[in-house]
Amino acid sequence: MRRRFLTVLAAAMLVAPAVPGVAHAGPSYPFRDPRLPLPARVDDLVGRLTLDEKVSLLHQYQPAVPRLGLDFFKTGTEALHGVAWSTDIDNNGAVVTADGTAFPQAVGLASTWDPDLITRVGAAVGDEARGFHAENPRVFGLNLWAPVVNLLRDPRWGRNEEGYSEDPLLTGAISTAYGKGLQGPDPAHLKTAPTLKHYLAYNKETLRDTTSSNVPQRVLNEYDRQAFKPALTANAATGVMASYNLINGRPATVDPDQATLLRRWADYPLFNVSDAWAPNGLVQSQKYYGTQAEADAAVIKAGLDSFTVDDTNAVPTVTAVKQALAQGLLTGKDVDRAVGHALSIRFRLGEFDPGGGRYAAIGAEVIDSPAHRKLARETAGDAMVLLKNNGLLPLKKDRTAVIGPLAGTLYTDWYGGKLPYEVTAVDGIREQARETVSSTGSDRIALKLGDRYLAGGPDAVTVTAPSATAEAQFDVVDWGQDILTLRNVANGKYLGNTNGVFTTRDDQPNGWFVQQQFKLEKQADGTFALRYAGYETLESWFGPNKYLTVGADGKLTLGSPDAAGAAHFTREVLRSGVDEAVAAARSADTAVLVVGSNPFINGREAHDRTSLALGAGQEALVKAVVKANPRTVVVVQTSYPETINWLQRNVPAIVWTTHAGAETGHAIADVLYGLRNPAGRLTQTWPASADQLPADLDQYDIISTGQTYLYSEQKPLYPFGYGLSYTSFTYGKPEISGDEVRVRITNTGRRDGDEVVQLYTHQRTSRDKAAVKQLRAFDRVHLKAGETRTVTLPLKKNDLARWDQTRGRWVVESSDYDILVGASSSDIRQRATLKVKGETIPARDLSRVTRAETFDAYAGIRLLDESKVAGTVIGATAAGQWAAYKDANLRDADSLTVRTSGRGTVEARLGSPTGKLLGTATVSAAGDVYSYSTTTVPVARVNGRHDVYLVLSEGVRLSQFFIR
Repeated sequence: MRRRFLTVLAAAMLVAPAVPGVAHAGPSYPFRDPRLPLPARVDDLVGRLTLDEKVSLLHQYQPAVPRLGLDFFKTGTEALHGVAWSTDIDNNGAVVTADGTAFPQAVGLASTWDPDLITRVGAAVGDEARGFHAENPRVFGLNLWAPVVNLLRDPRWGRNEEGYSEDPLLTGAISTAYGKGLQGPDPAHLKTAPTLKHYLAYNKETLRDTTSSNVPQRVLNEYDRQAFKPALTANAATGVMASYNLINGRPATVDPDQATLLRRWADYPLFNVSDAWAPNGLVQSQKYYGTQAEADAAVIKAGLDSFTVDDTNAVPTVTAVKQALAQGLLTGKDVDRAVGHALSIRFRLGEFDPGGGRYAAIGAEVIDSPAHRKLARETAGDAMVLLKNNGLLPLKKDRTAVIGPLAGTLYTDWYGGKLPYEVTAVDGIREQARETVSSTGSDRIALKLGDRYLAGGPDAVTVTAPSATAEAQFDVVDWGQDILTLRNVANGKYLGNTNGVFTTRDDQPNGWFVQQQFKLEKQADGTFALRYAGYETLESWFGPNKYLTVGADGKLTLGSPDAAGAAHFTREVLRSGVDEAVAAARSADTAVLVVGSNPFINGREAHDRTSLALGAGQEALVKAVVKANPRTVVVVQTSYPETINWLQRNVPAIVWTTHAGAETGHAIADVLYGLRNPAGRLTQTWPASADQLPADLDQYDIISTGQTYLYSEQKPLYPFGYGLSYTSFTYGKPEISGDEVRVRITNTGRRDGDEVVQLYTHQRTSRDKAAVKQLRAFDRVHLKAGETRTVTLPLKKNDLARWDQTRGRWVVESSDYDILVGASSSDIRQRATLKVKGETIPARDLSRVTRAETFDAYAGIRLLDESKVAGTVIGATAAGQWAAYKDANLRDADSLTVRTSGRGTVEARLGSPTGKLLGTATVSAAGDVYSYSTTTVPVARVNGRHDVYLVLSEGVRLSQFFIR
């Protein structure tokens, strides 16, 4: 999209003179002249490429073009909260893990509510991406796949750790900040090229590539799209990655927004990419197209510019695209456009500038630098949220017991790198406490079969040990839902499975198929069967055997589909984790208990959460320790909300943190001992129970279902925006002036601290259901003890706009708006009223052609694709499903006209889906679901303003209608 660039002059295409003082390598083609406008440079280079060269650049691994001096270019280095990993074309696409600075998980970054800090974090990650690129440019490319801006609509989503917030404004602010840091202050000269993930309405891992997100007009425009818009309009991202799911019946991989709406938001050409293997899914799992040539043509026409598919093998993509060209499914201009987008970020990254551009000098010395370590500690500390404190915190430097399965271990996640060093909670607290004692709180067990014990080994685990030596001892951690990990005492490695061979050689549970998960199932005779629960057991290809048996050679093997045929072990408890933890707690003045989740087990990509509860064994540990020592602080280290109701009622002090990287232990100690006054705030609601959530994850209509703080009327465990401090703040009366709201904040406590001032609004009257409240602005401010400061928060009239589905545009309604200022969505300290003279949405005019998707209410109706290219229709999956079009002005109407596909009926009724029948259109369209016909039938003459209900029979798709 080039509308804001300089016009390309013919003279720009001439061979450019050398830049004074700078030597060009190779021929001085115009595309190598940095003084020319970007469009001119792109067009010049595209014009010099052959068709074969152009098509080759559409794959993730863009080959070199030596005759023009183009190097190999790879898209997609993962950098969600630090440089994480990339893939190696020279080693069959093997994952290469980075070992740079590790910042808190994304949901933790957002809990700082500090865009300036996150810009600094992004800048550090961008520097390190350049550093890794300098070390190995064939592995670590400069097109980064981050940040993730999908909204955290439901805390059961497996990828909750990757997103920022359930709120689009906060998500937009943090993603824009991180993106600006990653790419640097000048979008024309990029440090790195960040890509927003995953467009759009994607919050479900189960069957994610075949599930369609049902997103009505208001939710689509006011909620899901709003998460992506800020970074693109601020030029803080260079493209998007399409998600796996379908959106209103159409795969996101071919969503036309990527060629239209998104490009209108941005000042620069966007480089949009597919998710891994998604283009093939259009033919395979989604069966949306019959051939790969059709699918790949549709992908390009829909606005994606790069195929992440077939690992390092570009041949299938090149073949399909050439077939599409030969069949007339694509034109040369289509290919030129996509290739131009692909090359545009390479220009902006400085690849074709003398010396490689302004960031080319950044080398490996920046990786894990002292400055970055310091920033990581600051960020991890600022991200921590104080959930409860009855005065126990900050702690005194006394004898402290540090207890729990996460006390002495740091866990990484799928989109994190390898930690270059580790500061655990035990390490950090040891630096502050007078003395410490520690315990994992884990049971230590041995498993005996006959007269032999299960013994670990790096090559094979066998039932051969004659006694419970260290090799035959395992520490057990309960991660919830009966999932356990077994860590061998002798070598500290985890029991795991690789291609059917069980060993103890894994440092942590990890990998795409997490193969270190087990269940110990008690049998009627008191013995235990060991069930393997690695993630690949959920795949259709895995096979029936999930229970462990023991072969004649003593080796464990997957030998039985049920417990009856499994080996039945006697479990010997060599050490009670609870007893050890209780003893440690009793011996100390204070106990710090670190419990929580494992990012590879409890929820992650491809696996949604099945429970919001803390592991039962961990909760039992908390109860025992609190009973033993009432001076207990619980640090909950998770990637998402937990229903820790018992803890909130009974534990004196609770702190929440994500898995916060190598400096986690320092950050925990800084907060617990008052070196840092906690000021993190929750970025999503913590429900009191799963009953406060919809029945399943596949409910994207947050307005109808009452999801998130925006529309929920239920009392949560912890509200959106919540977090406590070691000091206190008072708020003055807000003053509204022009486009600003000003409020005086005073630190009334004895400690310096940060307050996150939050501005919400509530629209008192509206044609449609309005949010309970909605975040409009925020500011994290530092105040010394006793200090007063006036905080200015922006609030423009247009900020109050909502989507008018009746006319398909944004509108600010005339209303009184409550201006709510406070410390969380539930802690409103001061309020004012703003009278806004805007519009009154008029009655619907159904005599005009009305898109069926613009309904006001519905039941059972699915939103579906009007064609494979564009458009949305409504369809019924069962008889009696309906859509309502409220407050319609019917002026002497006597006919109903519908445009439909399928066979069945469309009834028009007044007032309700069972109200007065105006008329029935019996429809029958020949052909497939995309073959539409128009039917007109008489209806009972009616006048006045009414709510009109269209009731569809099963299988009918309704595109548009009118009543006149």
